[in-house]
Amino acid sequence: MTADLRKGRMGLQVSAPNLEPSVTNIFHLHPNQSWVSLGRADPEEELSLTFALRQQNVERLSELVQAVSDPSSPQYGKYLTLENVADLVRPSPLTLRTVQKWLLAAGARKCHSVITQDFLTCWLSIRQAELLLPGAEFHHYVGGPTETHVVRSPHPYQLPQALAPHVDFVGGLHRFPPTSSLRQRPEPQVTGTVGLHLGVTPSVIRKRYNLTSQDVGSGTSNNSQACAQFLEQYFHDSDLAQFMRLFGGNFAHQASVARVVGQQGRGRAGIEASLDVQYLMSAGANISTWVYSSPGRHEGQEPFLQWLMLLSNESALPHVHTVSYGDDEDSLSSAYIQRVNTELMKAAARGLTLLFASGDSGAGCWSVSGRHQFRPTFPASSPYVTTVGGTSFQEPFLITNEIVDYISGGGFSNVFPRPSYQEEAVTKFLSSSPHLPPSSYFNASGRAYPDVAALSDGYWVVSNRVPIPWVSGTSASTPVFGGILSLINEHRILSGRPPLGFLNPRLYQQHGAGLFDVTRGCHESCLDEEVEGQGFCSGPGWDPVTGWGTPNFPALLKTLLNP
Repeated sequence: MTADLRKGRMGLQVSAPNLEPSVTNIFHLHPNQSWVSLGRADPEEELSLTFALRQQNVERLSELVQAVSDPSSPQYGKYLTLENVADLVRPSPLTLRTVQKWLLAAGARKCHSVITQDFLTCWLSIRQAELLLPGAEFHHYVGGPTETHVVRSPHPYQLPQALAPHVDFVGGLHRFPPTSSLRQRPEPQVTGTVGLHLGVTPSVIRKRYNLTSQDVGSGTSNNSQACAQFLEQYFHDSDLAQFMRLFGGNFAHQASVARVVGQQGRGRAGIEASLDVQYLMSAGANISTWVYSSPGRHEGQEPFLQWLMLLSNESALPHVHTVSYGDDEDSLSSAYIQRVNTELMKAAARGLTLLFASGDSGAGCWSVSGRHQFRPTFPASSPYVTTVGGTSFQEPFLITNEIVDYISGGGFSNVFPRPSYQEEAVTKFLSSSPHLPPSSYFNASGRAYPDVAALSDGYWVVSNRVPIPWVSGTSASTPVFGGILSLINEHRILSGRPPLGFLNPRLYQQHGAGLFDVTRGCHESCLDEEVEGQGFCSGPGWDPVTGWGTPNFPALLKTLLNP
């Protein structure tokens, strides 16, 4: 057998495995009202599917993440290389051989792997894919704000029993592309104008979080940061240039994105894409910035999955990644959510700081067996990412203390147990909060989020050369917090220290030192007689609405600079 499984095609000449007719591992399409079926796909049409191969040594990987992320560990900051991670998690020779034989027998073509060898993306015809995965039936769908066309299966697929121990899931069948929850709110009403700001801009961010004009990247380090976008929308260099002309005059900044990974479409700019780039590059000013761009109308691929594979195929990556993306936990299969969590663990082991938006639906709400419960989102609920909630100014037009932004996502995972690093903080919140919702609404023993917060209300964004006011969402707070962590990484790198890596163990050990504690306000939840639309409320210390609070740059730098 010949197989080139590093960044390239696999060439295989092998016989097919003996596959029993019995099946296991059933995976379903989560219903989505905004996508309309256009009927069955042509059997000769081509699509790409991604096969997530079963990894080895995941428990050991978890132990190593703890060791390199815990300041009290002698391994702190001694991050793994991508090659180290690959040696640890690479699927067994039996798994690689079995999956390759299966795919070859089905007629799979143009198969590409990644350095860690735990993902395989192949092209097949619809007819071949339906034979490969019994039960799958591919349809064309159209939906989303940009009338995107995708091919998906509304029926569950099954894996042959011989493959079940070797494949976690097959991507590209079931999950629809995400849509933005970013919203433009009405302008607040105000009387008098003395000393007021007219919306959140980089100068407002920098003033509130105590950044001076000197708090920018040096331009001499190898520091870098990135934002990732999975919506079918793009940023425009001309919008970034105009944004910096309007709002970036009082601090040094970079004029353009250093690298775009993926395809930058030629369509209209999207507000979310513009927001991510403009605020990451103005908070993390003068630091080299990458953008992972959605591949657009790529009918077979799930862009979030594609981003995870890019991380597993590139040995030199930016230190901080900010991601404004999430799904309801309950919409994801257990196999998918656990495997994605392992991918996030791999990034943490390598010293990458992954920041995810906490979501814009407060505690969320859904009905389970006729009873309301709060609805956590993922990857915000992953124990291996730092999740960013949202705040508003107490006085909308004054740079004052912050209160909860009622949309700020937060709560308790129904999938992941509470990690040890937050045991003390969450126990304290649950025992001391005077406004705790009834226990039937949430899983008190789950991973609690967010971890931190920043302003999420009333931003100015330039999109398609038009300045747009009052844009709100945790899609705004996440790149701001990420940019500020990049500035701290700059100091660490210049003083010979490793970048911050996975922040949570340190953040919780230090009890949120260096952050402004947000103690006022509650977020939204189920509109029913029992909770009347109110979820959790903020209070002193950590809470599941704003985490430990918002950044006070000089204090946070002092807290995180050593060791």
